Amino acid sequence: MPRFLTAALYKFVELPDFAALQPPLLACCEAHHVKGTLLLAPEGINGTIAGPEAGVRAVLAYLRADPRLAMLEHKEAWSEEIPFYRMKVRLKREIVTMGVPDVHPALTAGEYVKPQGWNALLRDPSVVLVDTRNSYEVSIGTFEGAINPETASFSELPGWVEREMLAGGKLAPVDGKNPRVAMFCTGGIRCEKSTALMRSKGFDEVYHLQGGILKYLETVPEEQSRWQGECFVFDERVSVGHGLEPGKFTLCRSCRDPLGDADRASPQYELGVSCAHCFDQTTDEQKAGYRERQKQVGLASARRQAHIGVPVGIKKSDV
Repeated sequence: MPRFLTAALYKFVELPDFAALQPPLLACCEAHHVKGTLLLAPEGINGTIAGPEAGVRAVLAYLRADPRLAMLEHKEAWSEEIPFYRMKVRLKREIVTMGVPDVHPALTAGEYVKPQGWNALLRDPSVVLVDTRNSYEVSIGTFEGAINPETASFSELPGWVEREMLAGGKLAPVDGKNPRVAMFCTGGIRCEKSTALMRSKGFDEVYHLQGGILKYLETVPEEQSRWQGECFVFDERVSVGHGLEPGKFTLCRSCRDPLGDADRASPQYELGVSCAHCFDQTTDEQKAGYRERQKQVGLASARRQAHIGVPVGIKKSDV
């Protein structure tokens, strides 16, 4: 059995004392040899942690001991290698950055649709299906028939919604009535906030995939699936497929874009240094630094040691 358990979690809930929760939560994670990133904000908690099973379950139990987080849900995956290098608990204004005030997912999110009922919803031709993730995520997999807003960060989605609500847009009223909208994302957090945004703009029939793509891939048999491709994840697995099996994609350590076979065959691809997406975005000096970093990673691997503190180059938004 694989050695390490990964748990992805989030919950929208009012946490006015979120800053005070940071030190003891970090101490709990470190005491149980758990690594990853957790975000705390006035609107709730979000993140992914990994480590020995007993350690991860101890942290989850610690979180749920807070009555506000008693109903916290999580998704699990297993791996032979721990997918994180360190543990971070960060304080944020939002657990997923949209940048729109007065959007309250804990109060006004759309209607949950369980993975088992998602296919039936998608068969309805009147439903507008929106992938709320960023373009680099959509590029390696999405649901059949989904609209790609072509955003580089989640904070761009509200602008796309505004434009598409105009006459002729994908979200424009039909016969004076707003269309039914279904939204989805990796784990459920972005689509939950997105549906709250839609509700604030007068859309009454708004749905989102409960548990996100990951729960769908975990629970819906592949032969019944409407998912095409793989799902990008924000850890060292890079991508997963049906059954949450690790995918074929790797990560560019410069720009953090997912790379498939064709990407790695590009003459602009160099392991740990560049890919076709970012080759022209870094200087020769930066590339030299990345080569030295990759050399140290290789030496650490030869010694069967983790290379802790690997810099990641151009920062990719985690939402």
